[in-house]
Amino acid sequence: MNLKEIKIGQKVKIIKLDGGLMFIKRAEELGIRIGLLVEKKSAQFMNGPITIKIGNTNIALGIGMAEKIIVEEL
Repeated sequence: MNLKEIKIGQKVKIIKLDGGLMFIKRAEELGIRIGLLVEKKSAQFMNGPITIKIGNTNIALGIGMAEKIIVEEL
């Protein structure tokens, strides 16, 4: 499953960044890495941004980026 599919408040572990080198580089610049635990904080109606929390940091992601971050439930 990906970040778009999980419920608000759900905590998951990132297991794969399913994109090209530019996507992986951008994700890592935002602090998104394989093995990290994240919590979905909010999602906008339809195809708006998704907000996740990693540690004490909130990060807003576009829907396309969220769909490429593969996670597993804890």
